[in-house]
Amino acid sequence: MSSEEFEKLHEIYRSLYEELKLMPEKALKSHGEERKKLVRIFDERHGEAEEVLQGMEEELRVAPSSYRNSMSTKLRLYRRDLGKLQRDMKNSAPTFGSSFSSTQPVGGGHHGIYSVQNEQSTHQQSQRTLLLQGTESLNSATQSIERSHRIAAETEHIGTDIIEELGEQREQLDRARNRLVNTGENLSRSRKILRSMSRRLMTNKLLLAVIILMELAILGAVVYLKFFRR
Repeated sequence: MSSEEFEKLHEIYRSLYEELKLMPEKALKSHGEERKKLVRIFDERHGEAEEVLQGMEEELRVAPSSYRNSMSTKLRLYRRDLGKLQRDMKNSAPTFGSSFSSTQPVGGGHHGIYSVQNEQSTHQQSQRTLLLQGTESLNSATQSIERSHRIAAETEHIGTDIIEELGEQREQLDRARNRLVNTGENLSRSRKILRSMSRRLMTNKLLLAVIILMELAILGAVVYLKFFRR
């Protein structure tokens, strides 16, 4: 791509050219004051287009070498087209080129009609440039808003996925908590069962000890009676 300024000037020139190329045919069909007015407007727009092409030539001098050939080709084509339009206008309106000299006041002061028209032409060109810059700024802002909308949509989508994932994790945590509660209840029942079994075991041990002692006592009594009591 060429420089940004070159592209702006290119857009201005295209706008002027589209306006200029319709005028020769209009001049051919018009007469009298209408034709003179059309010739004056053509001359103004033609001057503006020449200034724009000069600005593009200045941009061409500082443009990167890789883009100069295409930019130079564009300029040659634009000058050729502009020259052709000027010739067509002369053929359509034979008075073209002398309209301003006939409207100049005697004395040719710097504050005549031609100077005023040049000022108006410069002002119109400035307004057109500002309009194009405003349009570009609006396009940039629109693109920025579109990018923001895309980012917001992507963020919303990601947020929705996160919320759904968090909901699933919450359900898993609830299930895990319920399992832990059930496990705690089972452990409590198991402790009770173990304590009951432990008490029964101790009771059985005591009973077994008592039985053993009783058997020993009986055995001792039998031995005493059989061997020592005579």
